[in-house]
Amino acid sequence: MGNPNIWTIMLSRKAGNQREELPSKIRARLDLLQKNMELSGPIQKSWQNFSSLKKTRCIFEDSYHCHVKKGRPTYVACWRILSKKDKLIEVFYVGTHENAPY
Repeated sequence: MGNPNIWTIMLSRKAGNQREELPSKIRARLDLLQKNMELSGPIQKSWQNFSSLKKTRCIFEDSYHCHVKKGRPTYVACWRILSKKDKLIEVFYVGTHENAPY
């Protein structure tokens, strides 16, 4: 049996493809963010510029983002809670700030 306090982190197909295009250092930071979310859930206040995202046509309810790397270019990750009961999070965007869906 798995640990009931662990969250499951999934990447959408799009985010999975985006991840593959990232520089290796950014991929490593994304992996660290995912590990942090796995252990402590979707609220990641220790990550730079963490905030909830306002629900829009392109942004789901219970969505969040943070900067994975600041500077130029700035890389961001966006995720949403798919199920609080099942502790399931989906990362739906990872890439440059300029192309972020918010």
